[in-house]
Amino acid sequence: MARQTKFCVKDLARALRLPFAAATALPFIFGSLIDKQHFDLIKFILGITVALSMHLSANLINDYADSKSLADWQDLGFYKFFGGSKLIQEGVLSEVFYLWLGAFFALISAVSAVALALISNSLLIIGIFLFIFFLSWSYSLKPLQLSYHRMGEIVVFILFGPVLVMGGYFIQTGIFPDLKSFILSLPFGFFTTAILYGNEIPDFENDKKSGKLTWVGILGNDRAYIIYLALVCFAFLSILFSVTSGYISPLALFTFVLVPVAVRSAGIFKKYPKEKIKLVESAKLTIAMHVFASVILIIVVIL
Repeated sequence: MARQTKFCVKDLARALRLPFAAATALPFIFGSLIDKQHFDLIKFILGITVALSMHLSANLINDYADSKSLADWQDLGFYKFFGGSKLIQEGVLSEVFYLWLGAFFALISAVSAVALALISNSLLIIGIFLFIFFLSWSYSLKPLQLSYHRMGEIVVFILFGPVLVMGGYFIQTGIFPDLKSFILSLPFGFFTTAILYGNEIPDFENDKKSGKLTWVGILGNDRAYIIYLALVCFAFLSILFSVTSGYISPLALFTFVLVPVAVRSAGIFKKYPKEKIKLVESAKLTIAMHVFASVILIIVVIL
C-alpha cells in the first residue's frame, strides 16, 4: 500500500528526471555547432525545445508504463538513477498524472516542431518529429513496449545519438542525411546507451519478475560488465575514428582522459552486480563520463 505524502516542486523535478536532460541537450548542442557558420538561434531554441520536451514526455510515460506493468513495484526503494522516480509507489503522484503530464510535454514538443517546420519551410521536420514521438512512446507503451523486448537499448542509441546530433545539424544547415554528422553522433549514442544499460543492471532481477527483458539478460548480472565495457569502448573508438577521418580536430582525443572513469565504473559492475547501493556510484560515474566527454567535444567543435 502506497503511503500518502504531500506534493512539492522538488517532486516535479524528480518525476521529470531532470538530471538526465543533459543526455538530450548536449548532443543537440554539439550537432547544432558542427557547422557554426550557419547557426540560427531561433531555430536552435525551437529545436532544443522539441528535443527536451519529448525527452521529458518519454520519462513520464516510462514511469507510467513501469507502474502499470508492476516493474517499479518490485522494489519500493528510491535510488535516484534507476528504478523509476517511485512517486507513484510513494502515493505522491498518480499514474494518471504521469500520463497527462507526459501528453502535455509531447504537445509542447509537437507545437515547437510545427513552428520549426514553418520557419525552416521543411515538411521533413514533421516527419522526423513523428518518428521521434513514435519511438519515444513505443519505448514504454504497448503494443510494442520496446524496452520490454530487448529493443530499448537500440532505441536509446538511435534517439540520443544520430537523431539528436544529425537533427541539430539538419536544423542549422538543411542537410540530411549526412555521413559526417552521423559518424560524429556515434559517441553520444554509445555513451547514453551505456548509461541506460548500467542502470538496467541493478534492476535486472526486478525486471525479470515483471516480464521486462533487457540486454543484461544476455550474459546475466555477473557478466553484465562485459557489455558495459563494450559500449564504452565503442564510444571512445568512434571518437578516434572521427578524428582519423578528419571529421573533428585531434583535440577530441582529450576525451580519452575519461577512460579510467569507465574502468572504475566497470569494476563496480563486476564486483557488486546485485548491490544497488554500490551501483549508484557506477551510475554517477557513467553519467559524469558522458557529460564531460560531451562538453569536451562541444568545445572542440567551437574552437
